[in-house]
Formats: sequence, C-alpha cells, structure tokens
Amino acid sequence: MALEVEGHLVPAADEVPLATTVFRSPERERSPVVLLRSPYDQRLNRAEGKSWASRGFACVTADTRGRFGSGGTFLPYVHERSDGATLLDWVHAQDFCDGRVLLAGASYGAYCALVTAAARTAPVAGVIAAVPAMGPGETAREPGGAARLACRAGWWSEHGGTAQPRPPVDLDLAHLPVRDLVDQPGWPELWSAPRRGPLWSELRHCDVPLLAIGGVHDPFAADTAELAATWGGPARLVLGPWGHLLDSQAPGAALAGKRIGSLYLAFAHAALNGLTGDGAWIATGDHWSHWPTSTGPTHRLSVARGVFTADPANPFPSRAPAADLSIDAHRPDRALLHSAPLPGGVLRGRIGVRLRLRADTPDNDWLLRLSTVDDNRQLAHTIFRDTAPPGHPVERTAELGPLGVELPAGTRLRLEIAGHHWPRHARNPHTGVDPVDAIELRLSRREVLAVEFTLPWAAATDAVAAANLIEEVVR
Repeated sequence: MALEVEGHLVPAADEVPLATTVFRSPERERSPVVLLRSPYDQRLNRAEGKSWASRGFACVTADTRGRFGSGGTFLPYVHERSDGATLLDWVHAQDFCDGRVLLAGASYGAYCALVTAAARTAPVAGVIAAVPAMGPGETAREPGGAARLACRAGWWSEHGGTAQPRPPVDLDLAHLPVRDLVDQPGWPELWSAPRRGPLWSELRHCDVPLLAIGGVHDPFAADTAELAATWGGPARLVLGPWGHLLDSQAPGAALAGKRIGSLYLAFAHAALNGLTGDGAWIATGDHWSHWPTSTGPTHRLSVARGVFTADPANPFPSRAPAADLSIDAHRPDRALLHSAPLPGGVLRGRIGVRLRLRADTPDNDWLLRLSTVDDNRQLAHTIFRDTAPPGHPVERTAELGPLGVELPAGTRLRLEIAGHHWPRHARNPHTGVDPVDAIELRLSRREVLAVEFTLPWAAATDAVAAANLIEEVVR
C-alpha cells in the first residue's frame, strides 16, 4: 500500500510553530486518526506512523514545543495542555480525518495524550497511555513521598530546557543539596510540585475508552494502575514483565511473539466500535492473571533482626530488578524478616503491609524490599517518607508492587526494611529538612516492632494464556 507523508508547521495559540508529520494512505479519502506527541523526536515515531497508516488509520506525529522541529522553549509539562488542544483541533479540521481521533503516547508522550483528552476541547475516541509519566510531582516523588533521584537527575540533565538531548554526563549523585545538582530550567521548581497534579481530578470525567500499559519494573507502575482506576470511562490496564522501555527489553515474550503494537491496534478498533466495561491483567510467569478484586490471607512475619541504624553517609543501596540480593547479605543497616513456608500459586497485584515502627529521628524514609529466601530474587519494593515524634511507636500501612509471580509451594519470603534506597532515591537526612534541600546528615536508630502481610493469591487455573491476552483485553 502506498503512503503519503507530509510535513506541516501548525501554529500554536501564541503562534509558536509546532512541527507535525502526517502519515496516510491515498487509497482512503477519510479515516480515523492517531495523534502522537513526544519530546523525543517525532522521526523516531516514523515506523509507528507508517504502521498505523498501513492498517486503516491516518497518523499525525508532532514534536512538543521547543523540541527538534518545533519552535519555542521546552519547559517540561508547561505547554502540553494548550498545544495539545491546538493540534487536536487542527487534526479535526483536516480533510483526511473522519471525525474520530485517538490520542496515544508513551512516557512523557502519554502525559501529552492524557492532558489533551482531559482538556475536552474537541472529540476524542480513545486514549492509549503507555508507561505514563503523569506530571512533575508524580515523577519527582514516590506515592509515599520519597524523592526520586537517579532517574530524575539523569532525565533533566539530558532534556531539561534544550531543543535536543544533551550527551549523558556523570552526575555526582552524592552532591548536596539535591536541588542544586542539575543546572537546567525547571529543576529547582520540580521539587515544589504537588505529588498529585490537577490532571488527576479531571481524569474521572474522561468518558472515552482508555488503554493503560505499564510494566511491573517501571518506576511509574503504581501511577499506571491508579490511572486506570481513576479513569471515568471504560479502562483496560495491562502490566507486563517490563520496565520503562516495555517490550524492547523482552521482545514479544509476554505477548506470544507479538509486539505491543498489536495490542494498540486491537484496542484502537475496539474503542472505535464502542468498547465498554473495565478490565485489568498482570503478567505472572508465562501467563497473565486478572487483577485481584479482593485481598488475600494475612501472614505475620518473624523478625530475624529488627533494630538497625540508617546512615545517610553510607546509605542502603538500590539494586536492579534482576540483581542477586545476596550482595547485601552482610549489611547491618536493615531489619530482616521472614515468612513461614507459603502455599504455591500466583501472587499478583499489590501486597498490603501493616507495620509498627519506631525511630529516634523526626523525619525518616522506610524502604521495604521483598525477595525470595531460596534464590535471593527481588520481587518488589516500595519506599515511603514518614514524620513522627522521635521515639514514639507508630502504626503505618504500605503497598508493595504491583507484582506478578508464580511461586512454588514452600516458598519463603524475605522482607528487608531499611532507611535508604540510594541512588534511586535521595537520602533522607533525618533532620526534618526535605531530602532535596538537606546539607546536614544524621544517623537514625530504627526499630521494626511488628509486620503483617496481606498476599493477593490466585490459583494457577485463573491464568490467561499469552496467546489469548489481546483478544481478552478488547473483548
């Protein structure tokens, strides 16, 4: 099938030119349109644009303001609502558009799609949001308030305030204060952004179909699940065994040899044909399981070592998802807890944790890292920031995951509780000063007094074969 590719400069509301490219088949006079916006160079979306155009859709790709072919200055998250509305209106006005427009994007591009849909300035037929980076505060801090460090410093030093990416640099992630670590526009203000931006209150009013795709190893997985739960229209959540790069890290393995694009295409057709209802799936080994609708049994953990000292000058380290955690076996700066042998089955969703804790400092981060005892395999982690009167026991709850794993009968789980997770997260100084502003560091004596798990178990018979997942998602 022949394709037509046309470049355009679309004026924004303030006349800044936005670079766009149209992919379409001359054999179709009018068709539904997929709009993709990204700060990562629309030329990288060329193959995707051609793929949509060869399958009955037109596709419009665009560089966000201040990036690559577009004019203006790139200020992350500042202009995406108004510029998205401009481009959506422009697409609707084109002769090749049949009036049905789907918004799609990954990471920052997913935010572009979502904020454009939430603006509700023109009709939208559906939204595809992959590994969404939901806003400045959402990317800067965990749901529990802990400050992310390595991924944010790396992204901002490469992309903040520049038309094209800068070469990666070796940042001194031990530099204090963190707020001065990167000298790029928007970096200091990033840390003052609210954890939940105004977009979230608008999502519940979006009534078109949504496909939210994430990975259990993606740092934004919890927000992806929350997006699907908050969305006002029909929502489909798919959490695969991926990180932020989706199936480029495990090509086709989770979808029976198919790429993510096959799921996108099936969803797009279903959205145009009146998709209804909600559904959620998470990868568990070689299969997929339905997202749990109820909690599981409660397990109390035995405390092997419950008293430790958290030292921000020698912080407990973060590890890659596939790392062998035996490397930390001799670290004294953690509490260590074990479960009794567990029944076999599929563990999927979020693990609820109830904790009784005590610290002698007024501001503390608590890392929970879950692994298997036999093979030291990391399953999930979470980190939250807590303020409490020094020396007073406090009751806290947290959630680990999302995760999906099949465990044989007799598996024992290990829970490590530490005070840092560096360099993935900034070091809490234990002084009461925000970790991004701290220059003074103090030791913190910690006690873990009691811990209970709520484990979301499922029988293996609940599994969905990878070959059937796409069909089930769009049913």
